[in-house]
Amino acid sequence: MTAARTAKLGVLSLAMINVAAIVSARNLPVMAEYGWAMLALFALSAIVFLIPIAMAAAELGTAWPREGGVYAWVKEAFGGRAGFLAVWCDYSENIAWFPTVLSFIAASLAYAINPALASDNLFLVLVMLTFFWGTTAANLFGVRASSAIGAIGTVLGSILPAVLVVILGAAFLLAGNPSQIPFSAGALVPDVSLGNLAFLGGIILLFTGMEMAGFHSSETRDPGRVVPRAILLAVAVTLVFSVLGSLFMAFVLPSEQISLVAGTMELFAHVLDTLSVGWLLVPLALLVAFGGVAHLTPWILGPAKGVAAVTREGLAPAALGRVNRNDVPVTLLLVQGVGGSVFALLFLFVPSVNTSYWMLSAVTAQIVIVMYALMFAAVIRLRYTRPSVHRPYRIPGGLPGVWAVGGIGLVGCVVSFLLGFVPPSQLKTGDTVAYVVLLALAVVVLSLPPFVFAYLRRGRPAADTASPEPVAAP
Repeated sequence: MTAARTAKLGVLSLAMINVAAIVSARNLPVMAEYGWAMLALFALSAIVFLIPIAMAAAELGTAWPREGGVYAWVKEAFGGRAGFLAVWCDYSENIAWFPTVLSFIAASLAYAINPALASDNLFLVLVMLTFFWGTTAANLFGVRASSAIGAIGTVLGSILPAVLVVILGAAFLLAGNPSQIPFSAGALVPDVSLGNLAFLGGIILLFTGMEMAGFHSSETRDPGRVVPRAILLAVAVTLVFSVLGSLFMAFVLPSEQISLVAGTMELFAHVLDTLSVGWLLVPLALLVAFGGVAHLTPWILGPAKGVAAVTREGLAPAALGRVNRNDVPVTLLLVQGVGGSVFALLFLFVPSVNTSYWMLSAVTAQIVIVMYALMFAAVIRLRYTRPSVHRPYRIPGGLPGVWAVGGIGLVGCVVSFLLGFVPPSQLKTGDTVAYVVLLALAVVVLSLPPFVFAYLRRGRPAADTASPEPVAAP
């Protein structure tokens, strides 16, 4: 047995994998544009996605702590091919999502060199590809390396900058500068126009990634204790970071000046100059860029490990799941590396960085929603088809409780998927029909491989049935 398989993750390590997968300073500008209304949107996001995902992942991850994460869970409920579709969506959405994180890293790094480079597409792409392949190479050393980068990078590059956003924002206001979002009761109510609701569909999914602990639940000594505690810790850190960081950004920057890509660094530059401590900008830019790398790292390895588990059951070509001595699926990492690089190159041909950033985010959201819908459906179905399986953590409330959690999650998935095809009013997306067609085409192409593999394997035996029900724990 390899060292990678004997190494065990504790509560903090597993929580940091989750936090690194979700928390990033790059998310703050998206919420900051809503001003005080973000509080209602955060509450809605937590109720519809963050809490249901956390509870479903905790139950599924502790009852079926096998390698493969969402694949193992959906397979138990609906069979191997449905499980393959779920984990493939979690894997393929990264291809469109990686460039959004990489552009944030590159824009942040630009502020350590020359802020004007943040709008230089060639500079952005070169930095994006360098960091992407460097992070991919680091993941070849296994989950322990991924966990270490995630833990250190999240503290230094995401949590610390968020604390500084609050401290600097408070100092900015205490110095007598006016808030950009004066408080009023009416300001707490979000604008529910269709264009804003389209943006909300993407905002809800800022909290995706809480299931990441499920991919690694088999690498803990006691999943029933470690996984729920790690998820609870990750939820608390995520909410505190997101709410305070976004709110104080909104205090300082006018909404029309907030860039989706470089908004965090724009805030730091503005406040530090106002407070006459502009020399802090360079070290902060380096920290924020490092935080972006930490945010990227767990997503490179986690879903790829899930797809690798599928290949071992014959639902995808075995060569696709080839692993190295650290139990890392090398071929899958290379495939997503090439795909992510192709999407990154699109930044050279799209004049508006904000628009391309949002469109890639929309593609990502549409695909990952399919995976979450299958996961919510699985946690409900397994209460009926596998009732005697020991669940160290159970969604409270019996069947009504699991229906409430899974049902809310499913409704959120359907609404967000439909809203995702509506162009947001905040951005110039061009012709509406072209926008919808391009988005739909990207979703189809990225979710198609499981169906292609199933067609090519027609007539052959496949692992399409759920594994036998385990013996209930005494």
